Amino acid sequence: MPIILPVEDNHPRFGDDVFIAPNATIVGDVVMGDECSIWFNAVVRGDVNFIRIGNKVNIQDGACIHCTYQRYGTTIGNNVSIGHHAIVHGCTLHDNVLVGMGAIIMDNAVVHSNTIIAAGAVVLENTICEGGSIYAGVPAKKVKDISQEKISGEIDRIANNYVKYASWFK
Repeated sequence: MPIILPVEDNHPRFGDDVFIAPNATIVGDVVMGDECSIWFNAVVRGDVNFIRIGNKVNIQDGACIHCTYQRYGTTIGNNVSIGHHAIVHGCTLHDNVLVGMGAIIMDNAVVHSNTIIAAGAVVLENTICEGGSIYAGVPAKKVKDISQEKISGEIDRIANNYVKYASWFK
């Protein structure tokens, strides 16, 4: 059974049709939309600030979503995929974002819509990632504009697949 705990009277809240893996952890001031999935060993820790998660968001195995005490909450838009073992910390991800496996997004960074953060990339504190772009490297830099084919072929495809995968466990 997943660990779902309140912190100082802040209870996690969930939308409709949400899958939470049996060993996922969700605590504190977390509000999640519809058709989301939190996968095996993922941690969504809203203990020191808020975490807001839109609709059709998947947080894959081993990922960590956290925030910064008295400074930065974490906001995740709609149709967002956060890859295995990624860290999303005290930042904002707008709609239609793909965060690759093992990527790190630091405090007060903003990732605008229709953007891919490549696997292993490190988006430093206060970085603004422009929409419609692919960012890669350490530190992450824009490597190219993203095509409409990549938006539907990667960002949308992965988000839609995770809604399907979650249905297998219900």
